[in-house]
Amino acid sequence: KMSFNAPLQNCISISDLHPSTTHPNVEGVVIGKTDIKGFPDRKNIGSERHTFRFTIKDSPDHFINVFSWGRENFIRALSDSFRIGDCVVIENPLIVTKDVEKEEQFNPSTPSFYKLLVSENHSTVRVCSDIERETRLLSLFHLPVKDSQDFYPLGDIIANGQSLDGKVINILAAVRSVGGPKYFTTADRRKGQRCEVKLFDETVPSFPLICWDNEAIHLAQTWIPIETVLFIADARITFDRFRHSMAATVTSKTIITVNPDTKEANLLFNYAGEFVKTGGLDDPDDLAADGVNLDSIVDVFTVHQLKLRAHENLDGPDSIYGITYAFVTTMNLDSSCSKLIRNRCARCMFLINEETQSCSSITCSESGNPTEAIASFDLLVDLTDHTGTLKSCNLSGTAAEKTLGCTAEEFICLTEGQKTALKWKFLLERCKVYHKVLPAPNSRSGLRVNVLSCTLADPVETGQSFSRSAM
Repeated sequence: KMSFNAPLQNCISISDLHPSTTHPNVEGVVIGKTDIKGFPDRKNIGSERHTFRFTIKDSPDHFINVFSWGRENFIRALSDSFRIGDCVVIENPLIVTKDVEKEEQFNPSTPSFYKLLVSENHSTVRVCSDIERETRLLSLFHLPVKDSQDFYPLGDIIANGQSLDGKVINILAAVRSVGGPKYFTTADRRKGQRCEVKLFDETVPSFPLICWDNEAIHLAQTWIPIETVLFIADARITFDRFRHSMAATVTSKTIITVNPDTKEANLLFNYAGEFVKTGGLDDPDDLAADGVNLDSIVDVFTVHQLKLRAHENLDGPDSIYGITYAFVTTMNLDSSCSKLIRNRCARCMFLINEETQSCSSITCSESGNPTEAIASFDLLVDLTDHTGTLKSCNLSGTAAEKTLGCTAEEFICLTEGQKTALKWKFLLERCKVYHKVLPAPNSRSGLRVNVLSCTLADPVETGQSFSRSAM
């Protein structure tokens, strides 16, 4: 049953629950929720039972898992009646002692000894309509379920590398971008979805968070980039072999607190604001060739095809990876070094203020740590084939160093003649270019192209590529 207008009796706090309690009413703000799953019904062969789990909180220190079982129509209607962040009242749930080792392997760890069971015939779940209660409960939504200081900075996750593979940890990070949901069908014809969120903090400018559940994806779509800080309790860390980098995943154990009311989150929120002001979002995501395994990139595009594909994808911040065989038609290596090379902070990769020689991030400069500058290429190149031109493509960091065969420091020491010779090694030559294309609504072309690798193309390989694309 679901009722939204029934009179509310007094509620029992989660901390006072006990299996001997009769006809309890329990209220709380929903802090976590899973998708619906179906299982064969052992009592009725050929039919299915459906279930989903949600987690509610009624005080700063107490929260509990709620499991709902029943017919598909009941479970779907119940699940659709509320979302994460809603305040609910559960009438007459069954209070059961939980099997900690068994249940908390796949569900959030809770301080309660019990769990609640909601059944179709005996229980009611309804959205709270009492403004005073709702105001009190909603304040709890911004309190993390773990110690606010118990988290890994993104830089530590990367530094620990594969030693964290498969581990479950807490993360505090700001939202850089939110991708739209991508739908797919598996080999056994099950439908699925995926959403990628990019995170950042003071230590790392971009780090992927992957969501697979509809509930997690729906929640992610409400996050405003730069203005949202997340405390992610029990995220699973994996080594992404496709990207050759670390990534975090939202699982059924994960509880995400949006804009936590903590000192650490407030500091990160202030840093995120400085990140925008100092041009953090305008810089290439990654100065180290995006951490992508180039062997995993196999799609070949002409310039025209790439522009079409990119503009089809402008509504979402998902990246397009590909290969283009194109001529380098602009590469101004004989410009002044100040236009080709920038000094960046070794700690946060923000630009160094040339006048003060300090990091342009206020949070970093006020930390008291000495500023260490790293010289980094920041080139713009034009790429042209028979279908059009990609203007002002970013060739930066280690990708530029590998292309040119020298570091930024070594380039500075070259004579003008050597720089010109290096320029003509590529200018008007056909190259094999690996690239990452992102939407950039504020740019003239509407997209941003980051060059991950640029090498002189093999004529035979180029010809075979063009032959395949013409078939």
